[in-house]
Amino acid sequence: MRVLLDESVPRQLRRHLPGHVVRTARDMQWDGKSNGELLALAKDNFDAFITADQHIEHQQNITEEDIPIIVLIARGNRIADYLPIISDILSALSNVKRGEVVGVGA
Repeated sequence: MRVLLDESVPRQLRRHLPGHVVRTARDMQWDGKSNGELLALAKDNFDAFITADQHIEHQQNITEEDIPIIVLIARGNRIADYLPIISDILSALSNVKRGEVVGVGA
């Protein structure tokens, strides 16, 4: 699966998602884009979008963007905060459907 990590997610997370091709917004030179712009670009190039922005579902019309979104919920925003939920993230990547938002974590 091709996965895009939002700027709000530590890029080191990619090392913990084996079996997936993971790029960051920065890798794609999409840093600084609004969520709407980022999702519009991502839907044609990626199979899923991972973000730590817990308000994204209320800011965007997710069904129009037609890309699965996984929202990470953790105590902080360091890689160490996400390591305990890696298996949940991998499970969500396997099960999430287009236009769906899935929260993973606490």
